Amino acid sequence: MKDPVVLVGVGEMGGVFARGLLMLGHPVFPVLRGTSLVAAAAELPEPQLVLIAVGEADLAATLATVPAQWRGRLGLLQNELLPSDWADCVDPTVISVWFEKKPGRDHKVIIPSPVYGPRADLLADALATLAIPTHRLKSTDDLLFELVLKNLFILTTNIAGLRTGGTVETLWSQHRAFAEEVGHEVIDLQEAMTGCRFDRDALFAALGAAFAGDPEHACMGRSAPTRLARAIRNGETHGLDLPVLHAIAAEQDRATP
Repeated sequence: MKDPVVLVGVGEMGGVFARGLLMLGHPVFPVLRGTSLVAAAAELPEPQLVLIAVGEADLAATLATVPAQWRGRLGLLQNELLPSDWADCVDPTVISVWFEKKPGRDHKVIIPSPVYGPRADLLADALATLAIPTHRLKSTDDLLFELVLKNLFILTTNIAGLRTGGTVETLWSQHRAFAEEVGHEVIDLQEAMTGCRFDRDALFAALGAAFAGDPEHACMGRSAPTRLARAIRNGETHGLDLPVLHAIAAEQDRATP
């Protein structure tokens, strides 16, 4: 039997990875909400991987409780992820997930999901059993670019979608100037949060390719207002104005009864 994998967070996305890992022959041990990670680590101290599959809102609290013997074995897959989120963890394996999984539906691939870290092959091989494409990154710089790209996709579509609604194809074909205004402020925020500068032309080109991968992808998900509020708070923390984001927030406030 192959080495076990611990899955922290058994939701839709975690279920996809669990299925792939099981198809490779790895036993998967789920850690359910409310279960002590310390107690779980005492029973299974040396898994091949501890895949943290909780939502981004729960990530910080979850990582704070990860016991020492698991900290060098982590895998992360959250949205809105940046290196500062795992500052206290040793060399995690990180995947920028570019497929969707909705309740009652099979997964839907947008573009290949980039993955980096010591257990990148394990995650890539697991997803390959489900015909989910990945590509292995060569450096931490490549990983950072990919994380910022995913954040650009999520935040731009969600925040711009609060005004435009519709799909990413409509956003890019009919409201591109507005989408790029939002996108530039998102990149401003990513640069402030990482202390790095990014090739904006390359990011917007990759964003267009992601839109082409799923043109009917809805812009505005349920989390859009929360993402906008969080982006504005992060901007204030880093001394950014973000006038377009503030204007959209003001529109939302006026529309709220």
